[in-house]
Parts: sequence; structure tokens; C-alpha cells
Amino acid sequence: MASKKYLLLAGAVSLLAASTSFAQVQPTGYDALDSSKVSGKRLVQQNNFLNHQSNFPAKPRDMWELGFSGGLHLISGTIPPQPGFGGGISLRKSLGHTFSLRAEYIGSIDKGQDYRLRPTVAYNGNPWAKTAALNGGMIVPNYKSQNHQLSLDVIASLSNILFYKAEPKVNWYLLGGYSIVLADVDVDALDANGNGYNYSGINFNAKRSDIRKQLNNLRDKKYEQNAPSQGNRVTIGRKDDNQLLRHALDLGTGVAFKVSKRFNIGIEEKITMPFDAWLDGYSNPYGASKDFYSYTSVRLNFNLGNPAKRVQPLWWINPLEYAYSELSNPRHMKLPTPVLPDADGDGVTDQFDREPNTPAGAPVDVHGVAKDTDGDGVPDYKDKQLITPTYCQPVDADGVGKCPDPECCKNRPAETSCASLVLPSVSFKGSSTKVGNEQAAILSSVAATLKANPSCNVLVTGHAGAKGKKGGVDLSSRRVDSVIDYLADKQGIDRGRFIKQNTPGESGTVDLAPAN
Repeated sequence: MASKKYLLLAGAVSLLAASTSFAQVQPTGYDALDSSKVSGKRLVQQNNFLNHQSNFPAKPRDMWELGFSGGLHLISGTIPPQPGFGGGISLRKSLGHTFSLRAEYIGSIDKGQDYRLRPTVAYNGNPWAKTAALNGGMIVPNYKSQNHQLSLDVIASLSNILFYKAEPKVNWYLLGGYSIVLADVDVDALDANGNGYNYSGINFNAKRSDIRKQLNNLRDKKYEQNAPSQGNRVTIGRKDDNQLLRHALDLGTGVAFKVSKRFNIGIEEKITMPFDAWLDGYSNPYGASKDFYSYTSVRLNFNLGNPAKRVQPLWWINPLEYAYSELSNPRHMKLPTPVLPDADGDGVTDQFDREPNTPAGAPVDVHGVAKDTDGDGVPDYKDKQLITPTYCQPVDADGVGKCPDPECCKNRPAETSCASLVLPSVSFKGSSTKVGNEQAAILSSVAATLKANPSCNVLVTGHAGAKGKKGGVDLSSRRVDSVIDYLADKQGIDRGRFIKQNTPGESGTVDLAPAN
């Protein structure tokens, strides 16, 4: 019995889910049933999905992201950096819901100033020669670097596949990729007269900040010479042969905050590693270390594309949202027709049937129990006298009662016995004129009574409704004919025993009464 309860519950849930009155919750980020956002080359897959020939919808067209960035740019190397500025522009396109490609240009200006005396290091010339000659071979390195960087990075979004939210509002990501860098690195090693700097007046035992102030007062900040470098140079820049061309590896992380479906703001940290120790114009003579660029930026990102044909960039769309919405409110999945067991076929499911073995065709009530119109204990499908008055009960096994003759009528002649017959009325629903199971059961008992009283005639009265409306008269007449036809054709009662009439009254009934 418990299994039947669960089956019924499953069927009821399926009906509720398919009902148009059930709450309609549509996906907000991406509707897999919307073919207008699918490119032509993927329409075959989309059509197969819509026709239930494939489980997977086609990938939709999504928008490009145009980004502008600006922020702190530094060279991490041997020489302590001073805060520099970088700015960039980027274009990003999704590969899927997690991975995307971003092409970016970054331009920056970096400076650095040491506060320690260091030995001269010379490659590709020695711009520090005059300064070193005045200070016992020692220098205090500085630099100015103007950089141009082109990158192609793969970005992995970490926040868009969510189990408990529709769309991500915050998107954390990691990035990695390749860059090519052009770096114009210059040093300020000569004063305005072309002479080296003499550090004899500098107190290198003072605080670091004080040393830098003294050096800044000494220098003219012209950065007139190319910095030492190891490896190739190219003839691009404001001076001949002063650009370094380097390949580099990118790594980074960031977070973006959605403001609208068209705009988001991000913060990102990107490290670029050219694997070169001369980005700051000086290589540590005590153990070379590779320099790298650090770019901490604020990003303003704009989504480009027609929203009627493209969805948001896929990293802003939760791919699980459509699956969850389909489970909550099925619009595409095929739902099986609920099968609710009804063993006796009486129209009342077994779960609610209080009499699960009712014979076929027997009229039942809403609980599946065989009807007993006169309440005599014999169900209608067995009762040969469907309407047995209470004073004629109890009844026999066929539902026929024994009505005692009234005292006043015991000595009456036999011919007056027809007046005592009690015949039921037959009800019809709506505009029906057909004798159904319920009407047939009632008329069967009438036929039995008439067969037992062959000398009695019957007045068959139809009711034409209020004031005998024309349409009502016709309907009433057809119902009277249906009752007489059933008693004559199905039960064998002589048609000559029936008298027809139509009167105003309740239009849904046909009354039967003795006519003698």
C-alpha cells in the first residue's frame, strides 16, 4: 500500500509541474531553448536538442569584453623601485564557461634609485665609467625604464559554476600566458656638464630616506645614457640601440565585481617574468637574480555585442542555472503520463477507493462505493426496486420491499391497486437526453414494477422549464421519448401503456406516475 502512495505522490507532482498555473521561473542568464543566440554553424546541434535527439544544447554566442586598466607598475630587481604607473587596454573572449582568452597591451614608466654604493657592472658599454672613476670604482645605481608589453593570456574563472545561486556577482580568476616586452632602460650617470657624479659629500651612514634625498639633490635626472644590458638590443626608441626585446611568462590573479550586464569593475595583480636580470639596468654582482614586472591595476570592463543575439560573456553565466530551472519548472524535458492504478475501473483510484472490487459498470460515489439510492442495503446494481420507500423496508436480497396495504385500502377492489404504485423520477444533466447507467438502473426497477402490475398504465411527464420555453419543450419531449423508448425497447413494456405530457417545472427530470 505504501508503494501505491508514493506512486500517487509522484503522479501528482508531475501534474503540478506541467500545470500552466504552476510558478513560471525562467533562467535569468541563459535560456538553452532560445535559438536566437545560437550561431548558424551550431543550429544543427540546437535543433537536435530541441527535438530530443541530443541531451546537450548548442553553445550560445556571447559578448566580447573590452577592458581599460591603470595602476601601480614596478620592476622587482636589484635596485629598489620607486612607484611607477602603468595603463593598458585589453580584449577578452570566452572559450567556455570557465576558460577565456585575453589580448592586452600595457605601457608603463618605472624608476628606481639605490641608496648603497655598489661595484660597477658593465655590459654593452659602461655608462658609469666617469662616476666610478670619481668614487673608487663604486656607483649608486638608478634607472628609468619605459616599457611596452603585448600579452596573450588564458584566464580561468573560479566563481561561475555555482550550486546555490543563479548568477555570479563576483568573479575570481587566475591567469597565465605569454608576453613580448620592449624595454627602454636608461641611467642618470652624468651631470649636466657630462661629468660623473662625486659621492664624497653623501653620508651613506644616514637613514635610507636621507641618503636618497642627498642623491636626488646631486643628480640632474636626465637619464642621458643607455643602461648596461646583456643580450640583444633593437634599434627602436628615442636613442639608437637602447631597446631590450624580451619574451616573458605571465602569471596573475584578479577579481571582478558585476555592476550591470554590460559593465564590471575589477582589481588584478599581474606578474610578468622576462627571465632577464637587467630590466633595472644593474645585475647583482654577488649572485644574479632575475627581474620581473609587477602590475597592480584597477580595471573597467565593458561587454560588447547585441544583447538580442548574444548572451553575457560566459564566465558571468552559471551553466547549472538552466538545469536547475528545468527541474523546478520543466519546459523541455519529456514527462511520462501519470499512471494512477484503478483496479476495478470505476474511475476512483485505488488510493482513494473504499470499495476496490466494485463490479464493472456499477455506479459508484466519489469514494468508489457502489451507490444505494434508496438506502435499503442493496446496491443499485443489484437492486430490482431502486426506490423502495422506507415503510416498505426491510427488503429481500433483490432489494424489493414488502409494502403493507393501508387499512383504508385493504378491502378495495383490485382494480384500484395501480394508484398505490410509487414510481421514481429520472434526472438528466445539462442538455443530455441519453439514458445512462444511473437512469437505466432506475428504469429497470420501474420496468419490474410494471411487469408485476400489467394492468397499470404510466403517465410520463417532462418539464419544459420556466413558462414552458420553446427550447425547453423540445428538450423535455426528447427526454420523455428516451424514457419510453428504453422501457419499451430494452425492458419489453407495451408502448400503449404510456401517456406523455409536458408541463412547466424542473427541466432536468422526467416524472413517472400511475395513470389509472
